[in-house]
Amino acid sequence: MSPELVSRLACRHPVQRVCKVLGVSRSGYYARRSRKTPARVREDRRLKQQILAAHTEALGRYGTPRIERVLRRRGIATSRKRVARLRRELGLQAKGRRRFRVTTNSEHAYQPAPNRLKRRFHATRPNQIWVGDITYLVQGSRWLYLAVLMDLYSRRIVGWSLSDRIDETLTLTALRRAVESRRPPEGLIHHTDRGAQYASRAYRKALDAAGLEASMSRRGDCWDNAPAESLIKTVKTELGRSFLSPELARRELFEYIEGFYNTRRLHSGLDYRTPLEAEQLASTTLLTQTSEALSLTAIAARSSASPHPGIR
Repeated sequence: MSPELVSRLACRHPVQRVCKVLGVSRSGYYARRSRKTPARVREDRRLKQQILAAHTEALGRYGTPRIERVLRRRGIATSRKRVARLRRELGLQAKGRRRFRVTTNSEHAYQPAPNRLKRRFHATRPNQIWVGDITYLVQGSRWLYLAVLMDLYSRRIVGWSLSDRIDETLTLTALRRAVESRRPPEGLIHHTDRGAQYASRAYRKALDAAGLEASMSRRGDCWDNAPAESLIKTVKTELGRSFLSPELARRELFEYIEGFYNTRRLHSGLDYRTPLEAEQLASTTLLTQTSEALSLTAIAARSSASPHPGIR
């Protein structure tokens, strides 16, 4: 019998009566209470509180690796195996995957764009490569369709759109929002699958107007767009439920994307930084490099302007 239980009940009832009801002796209770709890057990209890707090703050979306990184960012040193054990003892599980539904229709008459990316999933700065895809969400007995565009450098969702129709308006809305919010430079590579929504004349015209270069995966090869596929899996897993109405789905998506995914979610591909932190770091690095380059230019200019001593 746990001495903590006896102690809690003893706040309202005599210890002798509590021990009698629970079938323990008073001497045994006091002996147990006088023993010191092992340091390892005390530390496990404290860690469980921190793990539960991190799990709650992430709305149950984090598994063991991200929980362990959250603790590390808070100055709590522990191992991934220990976090996994304590999560099991707490009965905590991350949200599970949903079933799969095909959203790509590549059987169309539009001319696909070349694969400019060729699985080189590495960007050196923001607004260099965007990847996009379409998925579905459950709304009662119907489907809602979600189009997303993600910056490959920071993993930030830069544009998204939700509709009950899977057409070019869905993808055009996501593209328009991305262009308006990011003001990308000309030449940015825009990579998607070969779906009709991306290959349509209207969509390609919008890309040309924004100065973006279209790139498309090979037919039936999901690995050519692996970062977007990974994003879709993450969104569906972490939202993980049916919505009562399109309005509620849109509101929760906004809260998830802008309030969690872009600003608070730790990404393993970013060394467990958030997209916001990745872009802030890129901005700081660029500012430092520019300042150093200007300083070197100024030094070189002063050196070339200085008179050379004459030779006697």
